[in-house]
Amino acid sequence: MLPVQCRMARSALGMSVKQLASAADVSTNTLVRFERGEELKQRTIGAIRIALEQAGIIFIEGDYNGSGGPGVRLREN
Repeated sequence: MLPVQCRMARSALGMSVKQLASAADVSTNTLVRFERGEELKQRTIGAIRIALEQAGIIFIEGDYNGSGGPGVRLREN
């Protein structure tokens, strides 16, 4: 998961930094640092990703060959 995908996912869900941080069991400062592009431990990024996936996000990795980059979408209910 990339920082931009985290921001897109939060926006799609209408989640605040505080709400996502709580769901992922990380500090708001940690989440803000990640969204700014600072390096975090992989397990921390994994916890954020899992919280977003549980909230209904599907991550799109993209192929970087001109047909689309990374993104997110909402899971159908």
